[in-house]
Amino acid sequence: MIDMLVRLYDLPESQELYERVAESGVILRRPGAYEKHLVENFVRAHFSPKWVSELQVAFSRQPISCFIATKEKEVLGFACYETTAKGYFGPTGVSEAARGLGLGKALLFKALEAQREAGYAYAFIGGVGPKEFYAKTVGAVEIPGSDPGVYRDILPEPPSES
Repeated sequence: MIDMLVRLYDLPESQELYERVAESGVILRRPGAYEKHLVENFVRAHFSPKWVSELQVAFSRQPISCFIATKEKEVLGFACYETTAKGYFGPTGVSEAARGLGLGKALLFKALEAQREAGYAYAFIGGVGPKEFYAKTVGAVEIPGSDPGVYRDILPEPPSES
């Protein structure tokens, strides 16, 4: 899957999106170190074990390079940055039950804005699945020749034991 590039100095305005998400009772924030196991459990239950590994890297940073979406003290989604490589966005995901509320988009903006605030002019979105979403939402463009990019020689998951 191809990588994409985002111009952080040219991100669209996000405040209206944040207000809309807040009005639905969702809180967007960085998790605390004391919540690491809870966020890991969410990612493990809904997504890939490899994403749990990347999330652990996010929690090793200061500040933690992850944002979560919560409602009524339940994790609904997450977005990490600076886990796979410097300047990279991801992994990110929203539980199936919470999709369609704009949380993925809001978490994307939180992470990209944090990268911009850290001094980056550009961010990479590695191994992109929904290319159209990133192109439309933040003006991301494909990076020619970036497949497989940094994701070369990935170890396979062991066969599951039934």
